[in-house]
Amino acid sequence: MLRDAGVRGRRSIMEGGDVVVPNPEGLRALAPGCDLVLCDVWGVLHNGVDVFVAASAALRRFRETGGSVLLVSNAPRPAASVQRQLEGLGVAVDAFDGIVTSGDVTRDEIAGLSSRRLHHVGPERDRAIFTGLDVSLVDLAEADWVVCSGLVHDERETPEDYRERLEVMRQRGLRMICANPDIIVHRGARQVYCAGALAQHFEAIGGEVIHMGKPHRAIYQRALARAAEIRGGAVRADRVLAIGDAMRTDVRGAIAMGLPAVFIAGGIHAPEYSGANGEIADDLLSRWLTDQALRPTATLKHLRW
Repeated sequence: MLRDAGVRGRRSIMEGGDVVVPNPEGLRALAPGCDLVLCDVWGVLHNGVDVFVAASAALRRFRETGGSVLLVSNAPRPAASVQRQLEGLGVAVDAFDGIVTSGDVTRDEIAGLSSRRLHHVGPERDRAIFTGLDVSLVDLAEADWVVCSGLVHDERETPEDYRERLEVMRQRGLRMICANPDIIVHRGARQVYCAGALAQHFEAIGGEVIHMGKPHRAIYQRALARAAEIRGGAVRADRVLAIGDAMRTDVRGAIAMGLPAVFIAGGIHAPEYSGANGEIADDLLSRWLTDQALRPTATLKHLRW
């Protein structure tokens, strides 16, 4: 039996909700019988500022056992752009076999539009999402679609700053393609809003949103197809581990796809069950997990071997 990491009594949705699932100390305990890891990036491998060296080392060790690793990210940019960012941060490039992003599936969606007169909401750094596509980036008044990759100035703006623009979009009957369903991320110690926060506000006033990225199927389908190319054949769902730190996107998406979900507690949700010293408190985490509607297959405080 796998050794417990201090959070007991959770039940696995994969086993009908009644089986106690031990929480292993690291990926090594979960790796036997697994051929593929689909691993989240932000909150698992880094926080936008600091790199989590043990997490990359764990993925490298998994690959050394014969497994394959694909990073699956809600970054609203193509995989090549995300790889450059990871290299700049110092994430080990031998920790993974490839990258699939919400930016990639957003590009697929844009390529299929009958009209590509697009208004972009997001920072200049995300414009790589349009590179090589036959699109016209226009003012809101001239657009047929809105592609939202985030807030233009995400370290000082909030969704409230976009209230008027979102209302204009609704009145014009424009649909939004959300290139990053995340609501927030932590950039170091700072919390910043993502495109998903604007999409959420747009839907609240009656706007229509097409969501790309986790927890939606398209990004998992693309990742599994890429894994089949790497491994020379399809990987069975029960031999995949989907690792991530967000219940709303990572865990929900994995469960919807029938994949075992490994929840990383030290990521986006950590403030909800940390003690006064800022460290994760086992009793608070256990209570928090019990209160969640979603049941991950296993929980690790941090990704490590």
